[in-house]
Amino acid sequence: MILYGRTLSPFVRRVGTSLNVLGLPFHHEALSVVNHADQIREINPLVRVPAVDLDDGTRLIESWAILDALDEMVGPEKALVPPSGAARRDVLQLVSFAVGACEKTVSAYYERTRRPQEFFYQAWAEQCETQVRGAFSLLDARAEGRAFLAGDRLTQADITAVCAFDFAATVLPDQLTPAASWPNLAALSARCNATPAFASTKP
Repeated sequence: MILYGRTLSPFVRRVGTSLNVLGLPFHHEALSVVNHADQIREINPLVRVPAVDLDDGTRLIESWAILDALDEMVGPEKALVPPSGAARRDVLQLVSFAVGACEKTVSAYYERTRRPQEFFYQAWAEQCETQVRGAFSLLDARAEGRAFLAGDRLTQADITAVCAFDFAATVLPDQLTPAASWPNLAALSARCNATPAFASTKP
């Protein structure tokens, strides 16, 4: 398999980390939508990452669709999202909060760093950051006293939450102060990043 995209992106990183956790070998093409837009356009006309080429030549885009395919490939016993019932709904709900935090962190980061200063919309950046705080606070409360966010083993909820947390700590450390604000998530991040599956994808 081939994974396209830089792991600075939490969406790319959650796919790369999931591939590692599931023991699925892959080649990584660290392409940036900023610096390699023409190359990425040939892979995905939306000019978005991640994209993955499966071993059979099928190309998938969007992290949720890629992760769903990986879970199907490894079967329900190894899948990072439970196959059905309350356990599945619980993990997907937690993933939804973590993905929302990723999206809003990206929006705030772009507003603060990509938009020309004369057009900077501070209220929008602050609103996005408030939304990130809400999601992280919920996940932090869930992480208190637990080894994992859901059940008794690592799931996609843990992977996506750690990728979201680490991304926020990288791009908006002063605005969000993640380590001080959400100590339980910080502890989960530290535990996960001590493992090769996470350490090898950390930007």
